[in-house]
This record gives sequence, C-alpha cells and structure tokens, in this order.
Amino acid sequence: MAKLAARRLRATVLNVDVRTSGTPAPGLRPVLLAIVFLIVMTPMADTRIASAATGGAGQGAAPPAAGGDTPFDRQGMWIWYVDRSEGGRVGAILARARRAGIGTLYIKAGDGGGVWSQFSRGLVNALRRGGLDVCAWQFVYGDSPVAEARVGAAAVRRGADCLAIDAEGQYEGRYAAADRYIRALRARVGASFPLSFAGFPYVDYHPSFPYSVFLGPEGATVNQPQMYWKAIGTSVRAVYEHTFLFNRLWGRPVYPIGQTYGGAARRDILRFRRFAQSYGGRPPSWWDWQETTGAGWRALGRRTAGPVIGYRPVESHPLLKRGSRGDLVVWAQEHLQAAVRPGLPVTGIFGRRTRAAVRAFQRSQGLPVNGVLGADTWSPLLDFDPVRPRWAGRRAKRGRSGAAASRSAGGHPLSAMPPRRPLSAALPAKAYEIDPGPAP
Repeated sequence: MAKLAARRLRATVLNVDVRTSGTPAPGLRPVLLAIVFLIVMTPMADTRIASAATGGAGQGAAPPAAGGDTPFDRQGMWIWYVDRSEGGRVGAILARARRAGIGTLYIKAGDGGGVWSQFSRGLVNALRRGGLDVCAWQFVYGDSPVAEARVGAAAVRRGADCLAIDAEGQYEGRYAAADRYIRALRARVGASFPLSFAGFPYVDYHPSFPYSVFLGPEGATVNQPQMYWKAIGTSVRAVYEHTFLFNRLWGRPVYPIGQTYGGAARRDILRFRRFAQSYGGRPPSWWDWQETTGAGWRALGRRTAGPVIGYRPVESHPLLKRGSRGDLVVWAQEHLQAAVRPGLPVTGIFGRRTRAAVRAFQRSQGLPVNGVLGADTWSPLLDFDPVRPRWAGRRAKRGRSGAAASRSAGGHPLSAMPPRRPLSAALPAKAYEIDPGPAP
C-alpha cells in the first residue's frame, strides 16, 4: 500500500478544473468558519462542476447506492505487518478493533510472487472467532502475473473472506499482464469470490493504467481507492470530489480507504467518515494499523453526526470528446463495441471513428447527436456490458500487407488478433498523487 510524506501537489498538475458556486472547501478554512459553513450553507452552495483531464466539464449523474452485507460493509483496518500491530497478540488486536468499531481486517498475504507466512489459517480462524471478517491483500507488480495470481489464490485457500489487489505504478501500461493476472486469479478462486482493487484514486492522473482490466468484466467486484488526503496534500472534501468524479464510471461500488498515518488529524479522520456517509454510506477502511496514533484510534471509535450537513456530493461524469486520451476512453470504446460498433478499435484515443460511434449511439437512444460523451450519453451507455478485449492473447503473425492476422486450420484468414495494449498505454502519468508503491 503506497505511502509518502505529506506534501502538496503543484496547482499546475491538478487535472480537474475546480469551480464552485460557493466558498472554498471546509478543510481549507479555519475551524470556526468551517463550522459556520456546514451549518448555514445551502446545498446549492456546495455544487461543484469539474473538468476532466479527458477534455471537458463534468455533467450530472446519479449518486451511488449504499452497499450490502459483505466484509467491505464493515469499517476496516489494513495491517502491513502483524507483529507490529499490538505485537501480533490476537487478544489485543480484537480488543482494539472492538473499541474502534473495526469489523474487517485487511492483512498482507503476499508481495509479487512471494507468499507472506503471516497470513495463516490459524490467524484467520482466531480473528474470526473474535467476530472479525478477515481479508487478504497482496501487492502486485506485473512481472510475473500468473505467479501473483497463485499467491492471491493461496490466501483464499487459507480462509480469506475477500482479496484486495494493490496494483500501482508498476502496472501502468501493462494491459496484457493485468489481463493475464485477472484471468489466472479468477480461474483459481472462482467467478464470484469477492475481489477488491486498491489503487490510485485520481484516474485522470494515470491515463495508461489498466483500470478497465482490474475493474472490468471478471475483475474486482469492489473499488477501494487510496484516498490519502494528507499525503496527497489536499482536503478531505477535495479528495472525495476528485476521486468520485472519475471512479463512479467503473460501475463498481466505491469503498474509500482513508489515512490514519502521517499525522492525520483527528478532526479530518472524523470528517472523512462523514463524507463517506454523504457519498453513498459505504464505510471506509484505513491505512494502517501500526501507524495509527491513540487519537486516530479514538476518532475511529467515536460516534459521528452523520453525513456532512448542507453538503451535496459531486454528481458528475467526466466529459470525453475528440482528442481525449486514456483508459476512460478504452472503457467507453469497450461499451460502444457492445452497443453499436462491434468493430470499433479499442485504442484509448478518442478519434474520428469513436466520435462516429458516439453519434450512432446517441441517435439510437434518441439523444442530441453531438459526438460528445457527456452524462446524458454515459448513463445509457453504461447499461451495456462492455466487450472484454483479450490483451493477453498471443501475438498474431503479420502477413505480406503488414496486418496482423491468424488463420484457421484450412488456411483461411480469421479476424485480426488484438494488440497487447491500447495506444493510450504509452502515455506517461500526469502526476503521482501518492507514491507508486512501497518496498516489500
């Protein structure tokens, strides 16, 4: 799980153009003014329209619904090293968890292709007897995706209630590796086992990251973005608004991961919990046990006053248009393939053919035909199940014309084999809001 010292990103790399119709975020004002703001400001004063790095202003969309009864639906805490969490004493861990209202533990079970012995069946059973759900998490790099899948499956065999996939900078641009990992993992744990993806929260900063694989068909069933506001150098409100603007599009329930490390203030931890209630009511989990202070633990166990008073969550989708680039375009193209254009290339580049496909889809839905993918078009488009490219497929041989194609047993040409990644996979990250990942 990524960590870094608290710092503030330069304004020039913030790829969401923030406009408010009211005053600045509460986290950027003195405490007294923040209290006044929360009490007296109307919901209209908190409405925010954002501009995606993908090329335009955000547009309205419905907020997510609350979650169900799963391990993700209990407040959670992440454990990196068990022996540095209450000295590894199960009784002390259970007592601390009860006082802080923690219902689920996420315990590291693997790093790359290596299994961590601390995630044992004995530990899992002992924590379960104490009333906790126990999930495993593994950090993955993409160098040996099948070996990484074996490590995840081993944790499931040891009794994990869910598996969290921590994939960060090492996986940028590696669509084939991500595809191979997900396919190999699902083959071992089954199609319905609960998987979560814990990655960078700011999708627009990482146009080459294969979110569409990790959160796509057969991938993770839950999205757990690492929303470390203090490490990123922003406010609690800003990290929610930026994260939810983009992450809503993947169609997976979003369960925020907050920070208790790095000197996170008690009042901000409480504010993070309240914003979680404003954004769908899904309880957060926290990074991490060994670095949580006494004040942090007390903030987790304290009863909150419910959603933020007078605040209306961001209800926007990023707008895509000709010239937009990145994995969100990949996601849109996969849906357009399913809806109107089976032969549309999945390139991650919003060009002439993608614009024509958007226009065709808008025409089929009785929408204004402008070739721009805004909220009125995103909403019906996301009702279609995306076509899943096989990025991990074998490379096709090139014919005399230079085109990649495969042949049937009779020698007749078949459809071209897909590339190993979209063109947008070569794009550099625009910024790293958190470090690309820790040492093992």
